[in-house]
Amino acid sequence: MSGISLAVAPRTDPDETTSSIHKQKDESAVVGGVMGSLRMIELQLVAFIMVFSVSGLVPLLDLVFPAFTSAYLLALSRLAFPAHGSTATGSQSQDIFHGSRFFRFYVVLGTTIGLFLPLAYVLGGFARGDDHAVRSATPHLFLLSFQILTENIISGLSLFSPPVRALVPLLYTVRRIFVIIDWVSDVWLNKTLPANAQLKGIAWDWFGKGLAVANLGYFSINLFGFLIPRFLPRAFERYFRERDEIHSKVAEDKRSAAANTSQPTDPRTKKAD
Repeated sequence: MSGISLAVAPRTDPDETTSSIHKQKDESAVVGGVMGSLRMIELQLVAFIMVFSVSGLVPLLDLVFPAFTSAYLLALSRLAFPAHGSTATGSQSQDIFHGSRFFRFYVVLGTTIGLFLPLAYVLGGFARGDDHAVRSATPHLFLLSFQILTENIISGLSLFSPPVRALVPLLYTVRRIFVIIDWVSDVWLNKTLPANAQLKGIAWDWFGKGLAVANLGYFSINLFGFLIPRFLPRAFERYFRERDEIHSKVAEDKRSAAANTSQPTDPRTKKAD
């Protein structure tokens, strides 16, 4: 969401070594569990996407947006920002932003506000027969599911450079902010309660209004306070640093090869002959 799969990574140094065999085994078990959880999340996201796509609740523009974004990212990865060979050295080299504990809490908060609560809101709307609530929140959930799935897939491929991977949450967040604005306007302006509404109905109505506003506030802060000023510049900084390092190494190898070929033969070798 805020670059969940791309931005959050454990704090490790590239040259750090493990201290014991038991620690290596523990880390392998943890990584295996996390990867298994990611696979389950991806399967659930695919299921959500399929259900949302065939439900008729997602506008055509939002249905086409993931396909356009994927094609655009592929074009960027080939034409504008091709991946360097050094990006395929391991999973740790894929990390762009190492988050602190506060940042991890911020991401968990965003996952709750942006994914879990809207999903509960949609499911609750189905149970209550509130078609208005379901139709208002479904486009946001559809785009968010596609965003998280795309982030999880791209983060494990060396085909995509840091700038291209950083553009995934940026592009999706920009689009979803417009969708959330429609959601806010729908639940605040276009939905009215009957005069004899019960307390449960009033609480449900205010839950939907508060959730829409919370999503608009969170993802606006995420876009203008993190993705644009911090996440995207760091991705470009890393990309151009890696490019410069590769160019410097190639130039140094060429100079070494030229020096070896131009080195004169030892005169004592000629006398010995």
